[in-house]
Amino acid sequence: MSNVERRCDRRGRGMQTGPSRRARMRAALEREARDEARRLTAAHGVEGLSLSAVARAVGVSPPALYRYFDGKKGLVLAVYEDLTDEFVSTVSAAVRREDPEDLGAQLYAATRAVLDWSLGHPAEFDLLMGAGYARLATESAVDQVLARELGGLFGDLFTRLWQRGGLDHPADDEIDPALRAQLLTYRRLIGQEFPVGVVLLMVTCWRQIYGLLCMSVHHHLAAAFGDCVPLFEHMIDDLLALLGVERSPAQRTGAAVER
Repeated sequence: MSNVERRCDRRGRGMQTGPSRRARMRAALEREARDEARRLTAAHGVEGLSLSAVARAVGVSPPALYRYFDGKKGLVLAVYEDLTDEFVSTVSAAVRREDPEDLGAQLYAATRAVLDWSLGHPAEFDLLMGAGYARLATESAVDQVLARELGGLFGDLFTRLWQRGGLDHPADDEIDPALRAQLLTYRRLIGQEFPVGVVLLMVTCWRQIYGLLCMSVHHHLAAAFGDCVPLFEHMIDDLLALLGVERSPAQRTGAAVER
């Protein structure tokens, strides 16, 4: 093989081992644009997010971003995707830090991570679970994304509770047929196989948690409940008791110190 042939062969093999320089530059631009879109969302909400603002920040023209995002809608969907990944990863990490045999501790840690992330990211919370989400869901198929990801995470914990035995839940025929049909739909969405009564327990917990999240993030009744942690602790202890578990002594001590 000649020297020229060897160089051509090395170049060919190099091109096959990874993305091209142009592909890397495109990927870097898309990542930079998504990061800037996230920053704008956090600072100004979805209303302050626009393709032109992102393009200006990353130093390109708005048409150049159409390669990656289909206008503002595509940009918002990209932010939603990144936020969902970050949010669910945060909650999942909180679960993994606890003793895998202590389901009460894991459920507490997961729920507290949901609260802490939401309080720390109010504009992002609006997009994932508030008014911003409601507007986005009418225009796309995001309605199932967070339910599937976060619901699946909590669903795994409820599956273990149910498999362990002793979880007190209503029989399927004790649940109103209209509600039972909705619970079956939700069970399929989160990919679990436990009884419908267990799904009802899970949704019963979530409707209380979600109410407290909205109350806390939007500072409702802040004159009395500016610090939402005591109310959260009271709620989570009630919910864990409903499930036949409790948080660990260390979590109780940590909450007392925090207050």
